[in-house]
This record gives sequence, C-alpha cells and structure tokens, in this order.
Amino acid sequence: MRVHVVEDDAGVSDSLSLILGNVGHKVIAYPDAESLFKAPPPEGRDAVIVDLSLPGIPGAQLVRWLLNLATPPRVMVITGQSQSFIDHQLRGLKPTWLVRKPLDADTITRVLPAE
Repeated sequence: MRVHVVEDDAGVSDSLSLILGNVGHKVIAYPDAESLFKAPPPEGRDAVIVDLSLPGIPGAQLVRWLLNLATPPRVMVITGQSQSFIDHQLRGLKPTWLVRKPLDADTITRVLPAE
C-alpha cells in the first residue's frame, strides 16, 4: 500500500517513513498540504497520514479535500493538540483514524499493518 505522510516536522515524518517502510509500505512524505496537491492524488487503496497542525493550508482542510475525492483514501489524523482543538477542527469530518502524539511504532503498525 502507498502511504502518504503530510507532516511538517521532519523528525516525525522520517520516523513514520521508517516505521511504515519497514513493514512493506511505499511511503511518500510531504512537508505541507500544498506539496500533496501538486502530486497525483491518493487513490482509494492508499492511506494518508495528516498532521492536524500544518503550516499554510490547515490539516482539517486537507482532510476535507481527501474525504471528498471520488474514491477517498483511508485518512489518519495525527495531532498533539487538545481534545477541544481536535473537536473544533474536525467538526463534521470523519477520518478513518485519529492518533494522538506522541506516536509509537506499535500503534502505527496496528492501524497500518504490514502488507
């Protein structure tokens, strides 16, 4: 499976790429939503990990766009923000998964297991 990681923190992005690559996923990392928009859109069999607090176009806006694609991918939102911030940002949106930071390898590979 292809996993698109949209995360502005290079350390988090690199860690996710390493963890997911080690279980057999093809990982494509983007530092912001704008970079993802310039690439071919994710397909329905893909997964997209979106940091809720992105620079530029907010993570929630990217999630909305992804969920409105003709064949939406599975969407994982990651964040270290408070529950009230999450509720406000994701109001009306239903990502496939919501994972709180700090992230750990067990949670990530449980949600996105090896192919």
